[in-house]
Parts: sequence; C-alpha cells; structure tokens
Amino acid sequence: MALLCHLATSLLLHTALAIAAPAAVSTHCAKLDSLSLEHFNASIVNATYHATNSFNVSETFNDIPFCEVHAQVSYGKNDSLSFLVWLPDECDYRQRFLAVGNGGFAGTIDTVSMLKQFNAGLGLAVAGGNGGHEAAGNTGDGHLPFMHDPDQIRAWIHNGISLFTGAAKEVVSAYYRTAAKKSYYAGCSTGGAQGYALAQYHPHLFDGIYAGSPGFWYSHLMLSFLWNLQKTNVSEQSSATKLTQAQLNFTAQAVLDACDTLDGVQDGLIENPLRCNFSIDSLVCGGSAEPDRCLTPDQIEAAKGIYAGPRRADNGQVLYPGFSFGSEREWLLQEGSLGNEYAVPVLRNMVFDDLNWDPSTFDWSTNVNLVNSRASVLIDETSTNLTSYRETGGKFLTSQGWSDPYNAGELPISHLEDIQAVLGGDITDFYRLFMVPGGGHCGAAQYAPDVPAEYHYLGPLIKWVEAGTPPVQLLSSDPPDTSNRTRKLCPWPQTAHLVGEDVDDWEDYRCK
Repeated sequence: MALLCHLATSLLLHTALAIAAPAAVSTHCAKLDSLSLEHFNASIVNATYHATNSFNVSETFNDIPFCEVHAQVSYGKNDSLSFLVWLPDECDYRQRFLAVGNGGFAGTIDTVSMLKQFNAGLGLAVAGGNGGHEAAGNTGDGHLPFMHDPDQIRAWIHNGISLFTGAAKEVVSAYYRTAAKKSYYAGCSTGGAQGYALAQYHPHLFDGIYAGSPGFWYSHLMLSFLWNLQKTNVSEQSSATKLTQAQLNFTAQAVLDACDTLDGVQDGLIENPLRCNFSIDSLVCGGSAEPDRCLTPDQIEAAKGIYAGPRRADNGQVLYPGFSFGSEREWLLQEGSLGNEYAVPVLRNMVFDDLNWDPSTFDWSTNVNLVNSRASVLIDETSTNLTSYRETGGKFLTSQGWSDPYNAGELPISHLEDIQAVLGGDITDFYRLFMVPGGGHCGAAQYAPDVPAEYHYLGPLIKWVEAGTPPVQLLSSDPPDTSNRTRKLCPWPQTAHLVGEDVDDWEDYRCK
C-alpha cells in the first residue's frame, strides 16, 4: 500500500498537482494547531511539517516526511509534561502507535529513540515525553527540584508515559480520522522501568510493551551503586580496594578462560554465567606477579562484594543481586560515577533532603528502611502480579545484558521467577525475557565491541500482538566493531547452542 501511494505521489510530479500535494499535507498538519485536547488537560503548542531528510537528530535524518506536534499536559498542582507526536504521511502509516520512554533522570524527550523507531519502516506514529519535568530546572549544585515534588517523582517513572498517551492517541485519531489499531511502548533503562510501570499501573494503554535493561527496582538499584562505590573506595586516603581497568580486564579474561566453553563452543562469550564456577581467590597476588595481572587481598574482598550485591548489616538480607561472572570489564562505572551521579543525588534529594549528606555515613540497616519508606513507594515497579495486563491480552518483552554495567543481570531472572510463582507457573503466553550474553546497557558493552548490540525486538513484538505468534528467538546484530557478527537471543531459560559451523552467524544456533 505504501509503495502504491508513493507511486501515485510520484505521478503527481508530472502534473499541476505536484506542488499542491505536499502543500495540502502541510496544511492538514497545521490544522492540528487548533485541535482541542482539553479532555486530557493538554494543549497543542504547535504543529510543523517536515519533508524527507529535513529533520536532524544527532546526524540522523528522517527517512520519510512527517507532521510533528508539540504539546503539553498539565498534572499535579502546577506541573506540566511536554511531549511530541510524529505523524507520518498516510502512505507510510499502518495504524500503529508507539510511545518511547526516557533515560536516567529524564527531563528531556528522547528524540534519538523516536527517530530510530520512526525510521524502522514499521508504519508507526511515534510519541515521546519529558517525564514530567525539565532537566534544565536542575541547578547544578546537586539540587534536583523534581525530587522534592511527589507528583513530579511519580510522573518520572510511574506515570510519565501514561500522562501523555491519551492526548497523543487523540492527536493520531484527529490526523488520520481514525484511531490507531494497536499501541506499543518501547523503553530502556529508566524507560524499561517505565514499561513495567505501564503493565503494573496502566495495563489498558498498550497492546505490546518492550522493556530493555529495566531499572524497575530503582531505589535498590541506587543502593547497589552506593554499595559498590563503598566497596571499592574504603577511604579517600587509600586506593587499596580500587580495581584498575587493566585488573578488571585480567579478571574477566580469567573468568572467560574458565567458563567460555561451558556451552560447547569457544566464542569469547559466557552464554549462561549462572553455570560458571570460578574462584576469585585464585587471582591473589603472590611473589613477583605484575600488579595488573593479579589482585591484592583487599581488592579480592572488594570484588567479592560486587559479586554478592548489597546486604543489610543487621540480618544479611540481599537488597539487590550482585554482578555475574563475565561482567568484570564493565565494573569501572560502579567504582565511582554511578554512585556519585545517581545514588548520591537520589539519596540526598529524595531520602535525606540534605544536599550535604555524606554517603559514607549510610547505615545499611536503619537507612535501608528510610529508602523503602521515602523512595521505594514512589519510584519502584516491582509488582509480581501482572494479572491485569495479562487479561487485556497484552504482550510483554524484556531483555537484559549479562555485562550491563548498571543493572545486575540476575534481577530480571529472579523477577520472572517471582511472577511465575504469583501467576501459577507458565507465563510465556504474555511475558518473555531474553538475556544477552556479553550485552551491555541498552546495547553495546564498552569493552565488548565484537558483541552484536542491536536487538531486533519491535518487529517480533508486533507479530506477537497482531498475529499471535510469540517470539521464539531474537536477532542481535551490528556490533560496534562493524563486523558482520550476529547472535541468536533466546527466551529464558533457553540459551543458544551452536548446531552449525559458523560461531558468528545467528542462523547456526538453536535455542534450547
């Protein structure tokens, strides 16, 4: 249909209608300026038409023309959320609506993800919002104003997508004079958490949800960052527990040497780290060992702390899973920036309300209770009862990289098992998890450039929703090293097994 439509348009180039046709579409777009969204507490800011290759996001251009609608929705006492809706010409539209999520602390609209999905050729009208606050409102001194407004905090993860979805769908309906037939959501990191929030709190909004590298236990993810920061920075005066990148590379290679072939093939990846049995104590320095090729006893204890994950001091309760074997190359972020840039601001603003609070004073018993009472209730999406979403007929895909430097790989697995326990066993009719060996956070791991980092999830999700065909495998492609290597991702607990000869061709693997 799209091809025929474009052929018809090209024929117009030989007629007097050549100029009138795009002008008519542009005029139709401009009329959205006057569309009333009052029912959604929203209003249109402007509507602008963009010709093919005229819209630039980080040096990527739009493959097809579209009408861009900028709007705002009011919520809370005096808050507003900005959102965009991109509407392709009818030639390129297949009556599908897609909303994309946010990353980090949000505050901006993720137009990079919007354009990626818009250019995917799936016939989508695409929308995205800023999470209910403006990043520009942060003062730069550690004060995050939105974390002092409960409505804005809830908008950030719990409600940030739902707040604009109704109005965005109304824009779609007005432009095409009919509602979208199917609605989808795709987000990663914080956007992954927003995906879980949609299934938990707003189950009727989306027919299909994709949640990548999901930080759905956000408050305890912050505890994980803080724990690892403390384990590798015992004091400001000593670097005895810090692990250098060279030592992390050495450790990761030792683990790989021990566990790479557990799946029957030597390919530089640990297919299932849970099967890996490795003793970090074997790497202790001794004799004339080079510093970069061994770990001191203090460093080994720090590494054990990262593997174990944060624990309560009073009863040993696990507060968040630790990192898995094979992820060591990516740990450097855990030794500083993640704790300082995420955990400390969240704790200072949302939990202690003190910008001078010292993170080294965190009490791993009483202060955990404060985190649970002041932050968890506002920013976590950990419900294991997804009955309401299941009953709508919705389909949920989630993925997680085993070498994600942010999220511990085991969290989505334990959450899957908890959902199964609550819902009574097999949940593959609506929920599937795909683990990514060597995968990073929302794509490539920094120190694994040979691992395919583009996960082809949206097409299979659409097929699951619209044709009832569940995904039994996913393709991952496009590693950062620009090689042609591809990998097969399998629905957990299945893993990929080589049945052909080419270790770099996903077609030579089977999920079992």
